[in-house]
Amino acid sequence: MRKKDGNKKENRLLRILKRILTFLLVLLTICILGTLAVNLYMIGKEKKHILTLQEAAEMQDVDCVIVLGCSVKPDGKPSLMLADRLDRSVELYEAGGAVILMTGDHRDEYYNESNTMKDYVVARGVNSEDVFVDHAGYCTYDSIYRAKEVFGAEKVIIITQEYHLYRSMYIADALGMEVYGVPTQDVRYHGQLKRDIREIFARNKDFLSCIFKPEAEETGTPVSLDGNGDLTDEKSN
Repeated sequence: MRKKDGNKKENRLLRILKRILTFLLVLLTICILGTLAVNLYMIGKEKKHILTLQEAAEMQDVDCVIVLGCSVKPDGKPSLMLADRLDRSVELYEAGGAVILMTGDHRDEYYNESNTMKDYVVARGVNSEDVFVDHAGYCTYDSIYRAKEVFGAEKVIIITQEYHLYRSMYIADALGMEVYGVPTQDVRYHGQLKRDIREIFARNKDFLSCIFKPEAEETGTPVSLDGNGDLTDEKSN
């Protein structure tokens, strides 16, 4: 009897474990499919708004060209990825593009993406007054949110790598902006696979952000893009 009772308990435990495992597998499948669906939807929705450099230069009534920041080297020079974004913005400016909004992380005095970005393009011939600086672009969502709510941009062209462009444009679209994108040159950077995987999950995170539309970490005093960009060089906006 004891052996039979023991077998019944073991069978009951196995059935419970099987149900738990089945539930977890179903849940995992749903998460994977949901993640892929969000990525495909975001890419498909925004792909048609990606322009060539010449097409972007011919756009009318663009409020600004947004250049999204990324890492700056310890010596204060832009990383290769950031330099490629900045070079593209110079090309667009020279082709007749709008004023430029450099948005990056300047959380403390020892790390300054935004002013590094401005210094780079000014050294290559861009009029300093045509370059505005956002010191609180701590993430992609914050950068786009602040471009609209702080700098008043409604029609924009975003410059970044193509893999990052879809999410950036989707955020702007969700926040009610008319948005177009110009990718940097097609370059495979060191560690790109890791970035591609990270971007898959970042798209899902910002998909949710675009539903709830939280404020950026910092909002700040409104700045007119019709003014002098040099007035934004200091960390006050």
